[in-house]
Amino acid sequence: MLWDVDGTLLLNGSRAGMLYDEAIAAVTGVRPEGRQQGEHGKTDAQIITERLAANGLDPACFDAVSARLDELSAAGNAGPFARDQAPGVASAVAAVAEAGWTNGILTGNSPARVRHKFAGAGLDGRLFDWRHSYFGDRAVRRDAITAAAREDLGEEAVVVILGDTPSDAAAADAAGFAFVAVATGVFSEAELRRTSARAVVPDLEHGLPDVLDALERIAARTPARS
Repeated sequence: MLWDVDGTLLLNGSRAGMLYDEAIAAVTGVRPEGRQQGEHGKTDAQIITERLAANGLDPACFDAVSARLDELSAAGNAGPFARDQAPGVASAVAAVAEAGWTNGILTGNSPARVRHKFAGAGLDGRLFDWRHSYFGDRAVRRDAITAAAREDLGEEAVVVILGDTPSDAAAADAAGFAFVAVATGVFSEAELRRTSARAVVPDLEHGLPDVLDALERIAARTPARS
């Protein structure tokens, strides 16, 4: 099971988009105009690249901006800016492991940013297999992350993405992974049902039985219930 972070394990933060601008401003001296529409589900690399381009800034600044974003994420996800765990997350992660699945992470963030977010939210990073986790701080397309995961895990591995956006679904589809959706991000259950999701739940507190049922069916390679 490869878990998305923002909107899935952790609730989205109101200040999250500002950190990109702060990182860009620290490196270039130019502060972008702010969060753009439709960025949920994009990778860090995609957001940085697009904001640099939109503001006419040198794309060669990317590495320095990415490094600065990691640095800012320590304070940016602590104290009053700490994220909250999504409802039912701790129990869901434990239940998935008890069902025989390995919990990993697949996210558009860097490993450092994920660790900062987990620390602020009080989510134990030791619950996840970091060796089999995949990150998007250098991937401009989300399907590049799932492609890397598929190459690493092999064609025979049964892999599920659990995420909160249609972008998670599209990336899962591209790699031949199953997708399970949770509506704790900005997308509604109705919107997520228009994806390839094998199950769509309102949150992991109330929807855990449906998630576990979907995982059982995926493991058995049986179709989803109609």
